[in-house]
Amino acid sequence: MQPYFKEKDFTLLNGDSLEIIPELEPESVNLIFADPPYNLSNGGITCKAGKMVCVNKGDWDKSQGFEKDYEFTYNWIKLCKTLLKPNGTIWISGTSHSIYQVGHALQKLGFHIINDIVWYKPNAPPNLACKCFAHSHETVIWARKDKNEKHYFNYPLMKEWADKFSPEGKQMRSLWNIPLTPPIEKNNGKHPTQKPIELLRRIISASSKKGDLILDPFNGSGTTGIVAHALGRGYIGIDKEKEFLDLTIKRFNDLNNKKNY
Repeated sequence: MQPYFKEKDFTLLNGDSLEIIPELEPESVNLIFADPPYNLSNGGITCKAGKMVCVNKGDWDKSQGFEKDYEFTYNWIKLCKTLLKPNGTIWISGTSHSIYQVGHALQKLGFHIINDIVWYKPNAPPNLACKCFAHSHETVIWARKDKNEKHYFNYPLMKEWADKFSPEGKQMRSLWNIPLTPPIEKNNGKHPTQKPIELLRRIISASSKKGDLILDPFNGSGTTGIVAHALGRGYIGIDKEKEFLDLTIKRFNDLNNKKNY
């Protein structure tokens, strides 16, 4: 298909991942990061910049009921599996609203779960309803396509990072203390679920090599692509919304001009 944007090994595609992925070359991707809808747009409230705001992000984030939500999760993961090389891995983020469906689908499709990472957000907003504990983390599942294949893990680099930044030292733990996306990373525009550069820098550095091809089936603001490009990886990002692809292009151009990274 015709790319929405392409420069060297950085490609953006406009459309539905369920329709686009079958057109891509099978077993061509080394690593997938996916930040799918969490189905949180249910009319609830949250705190943002000290103000009470609605949690609704768009129709794409509304739950269609358990069965349809799970069917969607299963189908896009199944398609992604066809793109991964035999030793390829996938990372998928979620909250309690979605991550258990993700884990079930991965295991049903024959993936082998390597880790579940707890991304702890030290500056997460308070819980205004005061009826449960404040939500201050997301879970990111890391799984490999084939249990019998040896996946890539840059252990020496992660150990080096742990020695330098982690209070536990010695080895990188599965609890990652990373603040919410800072304002400087939103200079070109905002996406309601934009992930911080540090989260993707750690994921991509740990589980891919320079020259590898990385896919994000829910491109959003393009953080996966920005980090992949900065680290010398190829990238394919897919999104239905041209607005967010345009935001990604602005970030890509800033990166090449050595801004905001």
